[in-house]
Amino acid sequence: MSSPRLTKSLLIAAAVGLAAVAGWKLLAPGSAAPTERPPQATPVRVATASQEDLVVRLKALGTVTPLNTVSLRSRVDGELLRLAFTEGQHVNAGDLIAEIDPRPFQVQLARALGTQQQNLAELDNARSQLKRFEELQRQSFVSAQDLNDQRSKVRQLEGRRQTDQAAVDEARLQLQYTRITAPVAGRMGLRNVDVGNLVRSGDTDALATITQTTPISVLFTVPEPDLPAVVSAARANPQLTVEAWDREERQALGNGVLSSLDNRIDTATGTLKLRAQFANADEALFPNQFVNVRLQVSSADSVVIPNAAVQFGSKGSYVYVIAPDNTSHLRNVVLGPADGERVAVREGLKAGENVVVEGIDGLRDGAPVLIVTEADSARKGA
Repeated sequence: MSSPRLTKSLLIAAAVGLAAVAGWKLLAPGSAAPTERPPQATPVRVATASQEDLVVRLKALGTVTPLNTVSLRSRVDGELLRLAFTEGQHVNAGDLIAEIDPRPFQVQLARALGTQQQNLAELDNARSQLKRFEELQRQSFVSAQDLNDQRSKVRQLEGRRQTDQAAVDEARLQLQYTRITAPVAGRMGLRNVDVGNLVRSGDTDALATITQTTPISVLFTVPEPDLPAVVSAARANPQLTVEAWDREERQALGNGVLSSLDNRIDTATGTLKLRAQFANADEALFPNQFVNVRLQVSSADSVVIPNAAVQFGSKGSYVYVIAPDNTSHLRNVVLGPADGERVAVREGLKAGENVVVEGIDGLRDGAPVLIVTEADSARKGA
């Protein structure tokens, strides 16, 4: 009877023999070689390069600034009789805003008119006397000295007539100042003085303010390196398009045109101030509002792809192009100007070719890909 150690040795020897026979069969001539598994396709999302007019815009931060802001103050002293506006109301140029008690100024005008009439009557009498003096002097009944004295009196009264007319005009002007009217069209602010208060011409606080909202302007700055492009574009087209967007850049607030450039660069910030004007018919732009500005500086017909498709390596920028057999191929490209999430390609790509925008990390040149569409993603999510 065999021992357990001998039985175990025999089993090991048999296993080794079977393994050797199996290996010999695999390596023998005419036997089938083991097959390699094909590489697995990488799922990617692609975009098609398009031929279109790419508009290049500069982004900047801006502040909505009214073209006109007027602080309404009284030019005369008196009691505030009434306010003819509602806070927040839109008013037109010439509309009545407030009225000061006019009675003291009506009295001053009446007094000036009375004095004027007295002096005019005296002037008429002096002129009549001068005519008689001239006739009597020809007959030698009046001396030349008397005649000169009468002429001087007439000139004196004529000078007084001008002074009286100035006094009348001043009294009328003061009376006119009791009616405060809107010098420009705009929206009224909150009132600072109530009816019944005594207002003076030297008061520092305004009765109210008028802010012009249509049209309105936006002040923004561009850095010094972008200045040549802006100046060149402004010379070629004085009506450069400017867009105003909200703080999150989700909603467009209005389209305007570039109206002016400042005359010098701010050395503290290295920027230049620009002003754009907007019609603002819907009043979407509000004074002192913060906005994001997009200034159009150029446009050109170009091959355009998403920025997400562009990769950067030691040899420059490149993209992965999808061939008709669904394989990816690395291709170097020369980029042009960019606008937001899109960039122009000057060399290396043609319109209609597909480039990879998602799934680039797992790609290599010549690797198979599986193009995933938004519909596929939606079905998978469902």
